[in-house]
Amino acid sequence: MKKNKFIFLSEKDILAIANNEKSFPKGGVVITVDDGWLSNEKNVIEIAQKHQVPITIFVATDAIEHGNYWWPYITKARDLGMDFPSVKKLKQVSNKERERVVTNIKKRISLERQALDLSQLKKASQSRYINIGAHTVHHPILINCEDGESFREIKNSKFQIEEWLNRKVVSFAYPNGDYSEREINYLQKLNFSSAYTTKPEYLTKEKLQKIYELPRFCIYEGISEAEAICRMMGVWQRFFKD
Repeated sequence: MKKNKFIFLSEKDILAIANNEKSFPKGGVVITVDDGWLSNEKNVIEIAQKHQVPITIFVATDAIEHGNYWWPYITKARDLGMDFPSVKKLKQVSNKERERVVTNIKKRISLERQALDLSQLKKASQSRYINIGAHTVHHPILINCEDGESFREIKNSKFQIEEWLNRKVVSFAYPNGDYSEREINYLQKLNFSSAYTTKPEYLTKEKLQKIYELPRFCIYEGISEAEAICRMMGVWQRFFKD
């Protein structure tokens, strides 16, 4: 991207463009990463520092505190032959039911740490190229939460990160890309400035008018370099539906 003269935009740049304080550049690109995986230290944070490009990492705070996300527990349990619903199925049930299943599994199996720890997160936040955003506490599917659950997931993640890093957190990413008008209202109430979806569309000047519904092209691990490039350019999504 640098060789092809793309212009890397930070979260501050996005907000400035949205507020007509800065022009919308040709060839602009925004890079965001969800969850806060342990591998982010080498394949995101160090790369951002080396190439001097801004990246926002949206972190789920419970994983930062305790080491793991909920869905790897499901995957391991099923790999071990335990009779539990699939990750896909649990994304479709109520949040209370999902939590009940995950709590049951955690009593029976353990995982090595998969998320950045707090010291790594604090170190990353000190980089001028890394912005830390909120991604809820437990990474639930927000539309499956009751009103109070959804609000607390958003609020508590924001306040926890602000306490950890001693700075304002104003950007958010919806877990799994799922949201409703309720979540948008909560973000406004909590003074977030922007929120990102997983809608596979180009981020245009017009799209910036819906600042809590910003689109993103998703790039996945385990795909070929050719597919990754096609996804980043928005070509893949024209022919295939994830």
